[in-house]
Amino acid sequence: MTTEENIDDSSAPLIEHLIELRQRLMYAVIAIVVLFLICFFFADEIFNILVIPYQQGAGTADVKFIFTALQEKFFVDVRIAFFGALFLGFPVIATQIYKFVAPGLYKNEKGAFLPFLVATPVLFFAGACLVYFLIMPLATSFFLSLEQTGGDGQAEISNLQSVRAYLDLIMLLIFAFGLVFQLPVAITLLSQAGLVRADTLAEKRKYAILGAFVAAAVLTPPDPVSQLGLAIPTILLYEVSILAARRIEKRREEREKASESDSTDLTSS
Repeated sequence: MTTEENIDDSSAPLIEHLIELRQRLMYAVIAIVVLFLICFFFADEIFNILVIPYQQGAGTADVKFIFTALQEKFFVDVRIAFFGALFLGFPVIATQIYKFVAPGLYKNEKGAFLPFLVATPVLFFAGACLVYFLIMPLATSFFLSLEQTGGDGQAEISNLQSVRAYLDLIMLLIFAFGLVFQLPVAITLLSQAGLVRADTLAEKRKYAILGAFVAAAVLTPPDPVSQLGLAIPTILLYEVSILAARRIEKRREEREKASESDSTDLTSS
């Protein structure tokens, strides 16, 4: 067999993988585009849902938003649609990734991969719910408490919220909390791959706590409610990750002992 034939044979599987990847990407893009159009049509309704935490923090349903540029509301609707499409389309994207990777996995590897595929959107949704039902109302209440009524020589300082500024804030918090809530998934995968150990994670706990507060300071607005609301769950998730890593190591040791026992039995027989 010539060198040219060897090159042709080795390139055929690569081309097949690229075709499969293109197909999976097309399915994901089509899903995102369809969801984008649907969300754009219902952009006002979605924004009104996102406003509910602000209303709870303000203590009234009678709230007012403004836009200062003629095109601002249109681009806000576009961002809402894109945000909604990514949020709703994540299961489709994750499924396409799994279908692309699954043929190259063993049966036990598929079984190990599926829990992470399920846990990722569930944890992201949990982080988003924490923002929606707790952090955003508390942060809104904190910021609105800084308003100042006029009179007696005092200037009136009142909040007049921009639709874009509010959308940027709540989207930032949702994505920040959603990503931070992926910590157990990331550390568990690293532990399963043998790249990190539970003892090492426990030894570096103080650095993880410091990193959690630094990340909270960077990713959230400069108020104690949002920062503590992100830092404390991050630390708790880190502790959960240590427990998950210990469990994985224990199972690995049990498998190794079982394998050694089987080898010993075969040798003695």
